[in-house]
Amino acid sequence: MAIYFVGDIQGCFTELSLLLKQAKFNKKKDELWVAGDMVARGTQSLETVRFLISLGSSAKIVLGNHDLHLLATFHKLKKVKEKDHLTDILHAPDVENIMDWLANQPLIQKLPNENVYMSHAGLSPQWSTEVALKQAKKAHKLIKSKNRVEWLSKMYGELPNNWKKAKTDVEKFRYTINALTRMRFCHEDGSLDFDCKNTPNSAPEHLKPWFTLSKELNNDVQWIFGHWAALMGQCSNPNAYALDTGCVWGSHLTLLRWHDKKTFIQKKLS
Repeated sequence: MAIYFVGDIQGCFTELSLLLKQAKFNKKKDELWVAGDMVARGTQSLETVRFLISLGSSAKIVLGNHDLHLLATFHKLKKVKEKDHLTDILHAPDVENIMDWLANQPLIQKLPNENVYMSHAGLSPQWSTEVALKQAKKAHKLIKSKNRVEWLSKMYGELPNNWKKAKTDVEKFRYTINALTRMRFCHEDGSLDFDCKNTPNSAPEHLKPWFTLSKELNNDVQWIFGHWAALMGQCSNPNAYALDTGCVWGSHLTLLRWHDKKTFIQKKLS
């Protein structure tokens, strides 16, 4: 069995299919770990999600910000953006099943027998791994509950951006969603910044990539993440694996085979 990690697919199903073929992915014995943002911006979100559902337990998923936004859109909490190309999913005959499947996906996945974790955006520098797992589990429970709509409506907003200021259940939920699905840069104290989406080399001096501030990332703890297409090889922490390589923006999709760290690349097709 081989375990493969892939970054933001964003509806680029043709490229995903070619990438898996290139790696000789076998759905009967291999696993595909998806670092969130399966949908949006690309034109094949419906095909992507249906394929991942068809993999059953061979697919290990975490939710990204676009996946959560799709859930919010389905529940009429947000309007559909034309650039997100979500109409096919929202009008699909199996949309209810797709949304239930999405809502049941976690925010963090752990590789069995290894201290290797995957979330869409990374690990908050203000959290230990244990705290991250605890808060992710709580948020996951709320998203898949019968009160899903109520909680999805509360995830929007940028405050609190400091874990120490998150006092209520709602504040802790919102911080958790933001840290695990929207984070890129942080201030020196580890609080989250939501404005800067640059490369690390072009960011203001007072902002630091989350993976340079986290004390958790070491030889015992490694983290797989996506979300940050602008990184493109500028992830300076050897224990953090950045897999969003901007396929939907015209670059390429990246697949990482874990046991030998071999990467497979599929360029965006026109």
